[in-house]
Amino acid sequence: MCAKALIFDAANTLLHKPALYPAIAGVLAKYGVDIPLDFLAARHRLVSEVVLFPDTTSKDFYHEFNAHFLRSLGIASNTELLDAMFAACTYLPWAPFADTAALSGMTLPMGVLSNWDSTLRDKLAHIEGVNFEWVLGSAEVGVRKPDPLFFEKAVTATGVGASEIVYVGDSIRLDIEPALRAGMQAILVDRDHLYVNGNVPRIDSLDQLIAHL
Repeated sequence: MCAKALIFDAANTLLHKPALYPAIAGVLAKYGVDIPLDFLAARHRLVSEVVLFPDTTSKDFYHEFNAHFLRSLGIASNTELLDAMFAACTYLPWAPFADTAALSGMTLPMGVLSNWDSTLRDKLAHIEGVNFEWVLGSAEVGVRKPDPLFFEKAVTATGVGASEIVYVGDSIRLDIEPALRAGMQAILVDRDHLYVNGNVPRIDSLDQLIAHL
């Protein structure tokens, strides 16, 4: 790939909630359902691919999302279980993935384009040794992925041509497809090995990113 700029998604590409899947597994175990963490995580990621998250979530949203998620596991939901999941998972902290340390060695200018509320810059500040020259959060910009306008704004912010930008994200729907439609190059971050048979450039760690550029 020939690139003059890198743009990253944030949620589940740069940042994640380390306690999320153990918290979900803990709730389910209390209701007599034991599911391996890797299987649980894979189903959660796949359901997240088809459900569009708002910038500001709510209890009602998570009840609906978790009902879909539980069905994907073969679990019938009820209000008590959904309330327990919401209580266990609400306000869990975001943290950088360990492999974001690899970004400190990047020489290309970097930015972030993400569906996020007004706290995006504060969350990104926890990634040590990395300077993001452009940070476009949907709540501040007023447009959300996968809207093409959001990606056009990213191209304008970088000051280079779309074909000279490599977009790195974890979602086919929200990251890879719209980036390619915008004329960018794209790399899928697939830490859970969900898309090994896909048709796009793929890495399972940001440590591998330099080798693709």
